[in-house]
Amino acid sequence: MDEITAARLKAYVIDSNEALELKLIRDEHDIDDPDVAFGPEMSHQVFGNSETIFGYKDLKIKLYYTAGCLETYFGVTYSDKFPKNVYEGVEADDVFPKLLEKLAPPVHYNVDSFVKSLSKDGSFRPYGELLHSFNITDDENRTRNFEVYKSDMSCKGFKEYHQRLQMFLLWYIDAASFIDIDDDQWHYFNMYEKSTTPSGSTCYYTIGFATVYQYYAYPHHIRPRIAQILILPPFQQLGLGAHLLRAIYRHYIGKNEVKDITVEDSSVNFQRVRDYIDAINCATLPSFSKENLLNGFNKTMASEATEKFKINTRQARRVYEILRLKHTDTSNEEEYRNYRLDVKKRLNIPYKREEQDLKKLESALKNLSDKKPNSSANVAIPPLAVRIQTLEKEYRTLEEEYKKVIQRLEKAGQ
Repeated sequence: MDEITAARLKAYVIDSNEALELKLIRDEHDIDDPDVAFGPEMSHQVFGNSETIFGYKDLKIKLYYTAGCLETYFGVTYSDKFPKNVYEGVEADDVFPKLLEKLAPPVHYNVDSFVKSLSKDGSFRPYGELLHSFNITDDENRTRNFEVYKSDMSCKGFKEYHQRLQMFLLWYIDAASFIDIDDDQWHYFNMYEKSTTPSGSTCYYTIGFATVYQYYAYPHHIRPRIAQILILPPFQQLGLGAHLLRAIYRHYIGKNEVKDITVEDSSVNFQRVRDYIDAINCATLPSFSKENLLNGFNKTMASEATEKFKINTRQARRVYEILRLKHTDTSNEEEYRNYRLDVKKRLNIPYKREEQDLKKLESALKNLSDKKPNSSANVAIPPLAVRIQTLEKEYRTLEEEYKKVIQRLEKAGQ
């Protein structure tokens, strides 16, 4: 392929993240308002690992949703499309099938039809049982009202609503997959903004959601696992994720059959929210007093965290490290050193196990080589200096994450 041909083809390559335009439409004016638009964090789960679309110039893929019940408008615009039969086997990508197989009905392809569907939001109401309601004051000093509901597929209309809502996972959660809605062990927690229109009527707008799977735990318990949690981009940075997690906790903490609450492959951002809520809760426990924290992690902390807040031992240990760092005087060399050694001792456990396994393997190979002179018994065990360097790097990364949680705790007056 010559340079001229390559340059011409390159002009028709579009970044799929930049091409995609999402909107949550509350009234007709939002359709043409660029300030309402937001984009995806990723699009490889629809458009492939390269996150590119070939064959268009100035491509814009519009996915607009009514802000309550999430009826969808799907539109595509572009200034130029790569012509057919110019180069053998080279054609513009067809973006419609890739998205249509993901979108749940109803889908509108005409703006006028979509505008008419906005009226349905006036009668839209949350599905399921109200768990939690709260107010926040935003950056514009507006008081905003939010509610969290627990739902399941027995709620009329919820199945279709959830299928529309879960589409957002593909743009914001890596390796996302649509769950099996026929499995009744899935439970759904949805957040809405409750708003009053200028005419005085009440409307509910979709804000975010979480899914929880209730695993069986021997002998007669359940172990809820939070699988997915998402606050939609226009409503992030308002502390709403913490409120959604609190609502989930409140639902499960008081149930005797719940062993503990776990999380499936949590993202960095969600882990930070989880740490924040768990730290607030554990700070109320006697075993997590400053005096006890400075004496090290113990079984009482683990059992009390599980009994009172359904926090498993691994997460209780992490919360202990956060709260101990909060109470550690880092200007006191000995106190700070003792903290670092305590954390590194835990971080070093997997390395010790690996070293033991390697030594066992080396011993086994040596026995084999004694019997077979031509056999090799060499096993590469990482030098101590390398391990120390790795541990230090791992610790520093962890401490930075802990400090972010501590800053949020202090900002909240905790």
